[in-house]
Amino acid sequence: MATAAPVGTTAAAAYASLKLHITPEKFYVEACDDGADDVLAIDRVSTEVTLTVKKDVPPSAVTRPIFGILGTIRLVAGTYLIVITKRKKVGEIFGHAIWKATDFDILSYKKTMLHLTDIQLQDNKVFLSMLNHVLSVDGFYFSTTYDLTHTLQRLANTSPEFQEMSLLERADPRFVWNGHLLREFIAQPEIHRFATPVMHGFITMHSCSINGKCFDWLLISRRSCFRAGVRYYVRGIDSEGHAANFVETEQIVHYKGSKASFVQTRGSIPFFWSQRPNLKYKPKPQISKSVNHMDGFQRHFDSQIISYGKQMIVNLVNQKGSEKPLEQTFSKMVNSMANGMVRYVAFDFHKECSRMRWDRLQILMDQLADQQDEFSYFLVDSEGKTVTQQEGTFRSNCMDCLDRTNVIQSLLARRSLQAQLQRLGVLHVGQRIEEQADFEKIYKNAWADNANACAKQYAGTGALKTDYTRTGKRTQWGLIMDGWNSLIRYYKNNFSDGFRQDAIDLFLGNYSVDEVEPASPLHVKKDWKFLALPIIMVVAFSMCIICLLMAGDTWTETLAYVLFWGSASFGTFAIILYNGKDFVDAPKLVQKEKMD
Repeated sequence: MATAAPVGTTAAAAYASLKLHITPEKFYVEACDDGADDVLAIDRVSTEVTLTVKKDVPPSAVTRPIFGILGTIRLVAGTYLIVITKRKKVGEIFGHAIWKATDFDILSYKKTMLHLTDIQLQDNKVFLSMLNHVLSVDGFYFSTTYDLTHTLQRLANTSPEFQEMSLLERADPRFVWNGHLLREFIAQPEIHRFATPVMHGFITMHSCSINGKCFDWLLISRRSCFRAGVRYYVRGIDSEGHAANFVETEQIVHYKGSKASFVQTRGSIPFFWSQRPNLKYKPKPQISKSVNHMDGFQRHFDSQIISYGKQMIVNLVNQKGSEKPLEQTFSKMVNSMANGMVRYVAFDFHKECSRMRWDRLQILMDQLADQQDEFSYFLVDSEGKTVTQQEGTFRSNCMDCLDRTNVIQSLLARRSLQAQLQRLGVLHVGQRIEEQADFEKIYKNAWADNANACAKQYAGTGALKTDYTRTGKRTQWGLIMDGWNSLIRYYKNNFSDGFRQDAIDLFLGNYSVDEVEPASPLHVKKDWKFLALPIIMVVAFSMCIICLLMAGDTWTETLAYVLFWGSASFGTFAIILYNGKDFVDAPKLVQKEKMD
């Protein structure tokens, strides 16, 4: 049995207590931790970042407390500093405080905007609203003493040199959402303690009791910032093998010094396909015919095997209709790759569970049971010795990797937790988690909250099917809420997701603002039909209603008018639907990558 490396170390800690001093010439960020004398000085003219001491801060500076530096970004008006101004404590992991960032401030280096034209001012305003939009999406978490971006197993299998690194250096770049914003800090190791890596996703922690035995239960979902975006504009993979909506979810148990962890992943079907919005309720997925799918596919699974070991793909898409070609292609590519480390199971979730037959999910659980026992879970005893390692992960997907995926992940996690709690002596032999009413309620609600967080971040609304996750059964109210959320998703996916995608691309550095760029991509001229056709349709429909309400001299005359205006409105609607892609809100900043 190997001895696990410590999971937290003060050597790598970032400053926990900060004050921001603002003068016309500089921003000063003062470290207020015990014994600290460091001050970060940021020149507002040259943008140079240097380390100084407290006595150099002018007494005339305007001072305010802050809780972290998110980073810096260049917009049309120049450079901006983004800081965390409010935080909420989520709980503690092994004595390390975990925080949710709840409010931010974006501060301009420039003291005036007089150097900008009216168009530049407007563009700068739009870019600022994009940043504010990303920051308004719930789910940014950080710790100044604990590395949130790595699983327990990864942290346990590290070297002493890794433990001495700053949080910024050692963080997994897949899950550092402010990596681009901190790019200038990364180049200067002496200022790393002022930089806080921030992850996006979901964290919940609960102190629980079963049989009078108290233990901590945690759920952490880490969203990848590679190929990040919104539901219909980012599908499949990119040329590097990064999958859209990739999320690593870790369930942790801490009992009497022993720590257990079970990790799962979700991610878009990993080849080149798209599903661009076009005003239809469910656009037809398109598999790219012009690229070599196997290169990206191979890269994706090579990286998954390095990170997680063996892969068990659980594909939950429909095996008929528009989703069928995706399932067939996925299955075919796994067979073609012929890698013994990657296995594949397809389960038509909607067909199997139709007419509220949710008990049929047990068919899949039984199918995966032997594989889950083989993969096991990560366990460290109270003396710090590694008892078992997790040898592989379940990689689940549906179309969005949200609703169906979350239901299956919660069931797999419960089965692993059952084994862990029995091994740790919390559950007696023969006892089931499902019989522990208080804990079962905590467990189900946490997984439903996880589903909602992931769905809001990717699709713009809460998750579907959470009534099953919360209660273990499908309800009529749950169906009504699913219908409402589907309606909101339809609106957002068609009429606001272009802006949301642009905001994410700007925040993550997929698009960089060029201050001297003559033609801004924000100013895309709309085709004449974009304005004319909706007006014609509304006018024609209105005239049709008026003709019905204000009958003519004869019924034949009224019928003629109604048929004419009705045909005009229906015909215009048909043209709009046919040209649907021209009427949706499309991204303006990054085109090529999102077209994959």
